[in-house]
Amino acid sequence: MSNLLHVSSLEQNNVTASHTTPLIELAKKHVLHTAIRPDIVMARGEGMMLYDTEGRGYLDFIGGWAVNSLGHSPAVLQEALAEQASKLVLASPAFFNEPQIQFAELLTSISGMDKVFFTSTGAEANESAVKLARKHGALNLNGAYEIITLTNSFHGRTLAMMSATGKAQWKPLFAPKVDGFVHVPINDLDACFAAVTNQTCAIMVELVQGEGGVHPVSEAYLYGLRKICDMYGILLIFDEIQTGLGRTGKMFAYQHYGIGPDIMTLGKGIGGGFPLSAMLTKEQYDLFQPGDQGGTYIGQPLAMAAGLAVVRELLRLDLADHAYKQGQYLIEGLQRLSASLPISNVRGLGLLLAFDVPDAPALVVKCREKGLLVNATNAHTIRLMPALIVQHSHIDAMLDILQEVLQAS
Repeated sequence: MSNLLHVSSLEQNNVTASHTTPLIELAKKHVLHTAIRPDIVMARGEGMMLYDTEGRGYLDFIGGWAVNSLGHSPAVLQEALAEQASKLVLASPAFFNEPQIQFAELLTSISGMDKVFFTSTGAEANESAVKLARKHGALNLNGAYEIITLTNSFHGRTLAMMSATGKAQWKPLFAPKVDGFVHVPINDLDACFAAVTNQTCAIMVELVQGEGGVHPVSEAYLYGLRKICDMYGILLIFDEIQTGLGRTGKMFAYQHYGIGPDIMTLGKGIGGGFPLSAMLTKEQYDLFQPGDQGGTYIGQPLAMAAGLAVVRELLRLDLADHAYKQGQYLIEGLQRLSASLPISNVRGLGLLLAFDVPDAPALVVKCREKGLLVNATNAHTIRLMPALIVQHSHIDAMLDILQEVLQAS
């Protein structure tokens, strides 16, 4: 059955109250409790659909938290992994490999950057950006090491990236935090300017705060940040882990603004589901000395083949433009619903969208029971991050379920 036929049959696919299975019992016994998960075990995916071990289908508008850019288990990713696995999975980070070189050339050619450092997670890529900025501070700014980030931001879950992140609820966790991060409000240029000192080496921003509720920076604000960095010789870092590679309707979110970074980080959709991330920078900031930065899995051939295949497919299908058009269609649909239902503040770029409701966590549960997966970033915000292959039929099905749930609430 095709993916579209699965979508059309969702109305017969209501998921009633979950029940404990042997697999769930094993999970609760052996898997460390780090998240609140429903009693569901996902078994397979195809396109826009996820299926659990009970055979129930779910229209996925979370997309692995903006990871599954080509949908679930895309053919190009399957083929790339199988072909590369038959040749070379890992030699060691001490050697170049062919897909690494090809992928580095592709990323630099489309991004406006010059050099790439490959990692496995977004937090690692952001750690690399922080290290490079501090290397710049040590060499060129008399030892400056502080980095300005934004309140309500999210940069990862390592100890340093939790320190960089501006989530208020994280402040008391895992003390003492890593020193050297200063937080200022988004789109408040005066606050950012006031925070710059002779210890500042960089400013790091998400162009759209995804985890923070889908809040874009303004063009005037970003222009001001660029001017501040140029004035003081400090680096401007764009965390495009969630926004990069087509998600916002451009290949990179910075292209909406026409203002470029000195360092940019990529992750999530770059591997289409395979663990992969990257830090990119300009030639003049190729400052690391051998031994300064590294990792066992950096640039490993299997990941490089995956990323190369995924990004080539994003480009071949022009999914950035597709994301823009589908995002507009989705926004229009949400705005129609908002005329009669408790939906407000529809916002975002491309296929990174959000809207507000009275009780977001409850809505997530009710939608899941109807076979739709959406994400609540806080008590009142629903975030949508579907695969970039989403079509009008998927959006229509999603809007129908959302309308049914809200009308019944």
